[in-house]
Amino acid sequence: MYQPNSLSLQAEPDRRPPSAVSSGVGLAGLAGLFAWVAVAWHYGMDGPYAALTNVVACALPMVLWSLLVDKVHRNPSTGIDWNNVRPWRETVEISLTKLAGLWITWAGIAGIYATGRFYWEGGFAFSMWVFGAAAVPLFVLSIPYMLWIDRRLVEPKDGCWALGAWAMHLDEPIDAQAIWNHLRGWAVKAFFLAFMLAIVPPGFGEFIRTQRSAVLTGPVPLANWLITFMFVIDVAFATAGYILAMRPLDTHIRSATPYAAGWSAALICYPPFILMANGGPLDYHPGTADWTYWLADYPVLLWIVGAVLVGLTAIYAWATMAFGLRFSNLTHRGILTHGPYAFSRHPAYLSKNLFWWISTIPVLTTADSWTSAARSTAILAVVSGVYYWRAKTEEWHLGADPVYRAYSGWMVRRGLVTRLFSSSPPRGEGDHAQHGGGA
Repeated sequence: MYQPNSLSLQAEPDRRPPSAVSSGVGLAGLAGLFAWVAVAWHYGMDGPYAALTNVVACALPMVLWSLLVDKVHRNPSTGIDWNNVRPWRETVEISLTKLAGLWITWAGIAGIYATGRFYWEGGFAFSMWVFGAAAVPLFVLSIPYMLWIDRRLVEPKDGCWALGAWAMHLDEPIDAQAIWNHLRGWAVKAFFLAFMLAIVPPGFGEFIRTQRSAVLTGPVPLANWLITFMFVIDVAFATAGYILAMRPLDTHIRSATPYAAGWSAALICYPPFILMANGGPLDYHPGTADWTYWLADYPVLLWIVGAVLVGLTAIYAWATMAFGLRFSNLTHRGILTHGPYAFSRHPAYLSKNLFWWISTIPVLTTADSWTSAARSTAILAVVSGVYYWRAKTEEWHLGADPVYRAYSGWMVRRGLVTRLFSSSPPRGEGDHAQHGGGA
């Protein structure tokens, strides 16, 4: 019997858009991390060098997998044409201009670090030590790298070149928007990489130093140990992602969000601007106690809640691992649709906030008045609202990419968590929603 084409099209499965990152990248990084953690734990290596080695052990297998298995360097999105290598004389002036733009950017970042006393206190002092040790090698290596990559780029005159051309007063058309996107991208790297490096040693050291005999004494020490390990995974992947933003790996920053709301929503969640810190306006902890206090007399519930909290932290770490080498706040480095992103557009935010609600139980209070419980509950609700705000601003930014719009539409129709939180019914098979539910 004859069937019209429209019926055959309707019978086609509603496929999830392909992910910019393969699952193998994250698994390779996790295998490298597991191997180093086993060595460090066996020999009791809990210092900052061992913590940095953990980042390398995570990053190196991901680089190898990306190049040898996924062959990401061949992706058109890299902007590299490996088959059309121009003579160096054709691109040397462009490279020198780009080096000027790059070094101006680095000098500006160094000036901010040097001026801000905050960056020389606490864990951030370690970040400054790392940057200081890497400064000269990076400066030297940037020269051959720029000369090499520009011969292969389809369009080498990017935002870095535009900044250099502007600084050198070259008589050529200069794209101001490209300069601003270049500066926004480096602002993201400068701010968040300093933070990530600051928290690499403490979490790793805490995990390695935990006494083996203490881990299995009950649900609380076991849960805390596993939660710490989940954060070790999260921090290693995130730090590697901020460091390895490079075109040959197809991990470069396509764009950094131009929305002030996006920057505001993100920055207030991190020091020195964090509002959730102790004594901050969004500190919901006064008058509260954690889950171990309220459930101390209920061992079965301790096991259950501990398992739930470990599971939520595992989802949070999984969400970071899914990025492979591309993790970064406030940027577009390719659209992820696999792993936990097959169920929710914002699995990290969702799992993190559920963790806070379950672990804190703000409706219970140790204070004399229930007013304290109401206040803590309201403040934690505001904190969750901040993360909803962050999610929406990210959707505004990524929504400029048609791949994200297709993914967002698929999530509204097929995403398990997103459909639960969506305020509107699923759309037709051909509709693509740029913004959907906040989960």
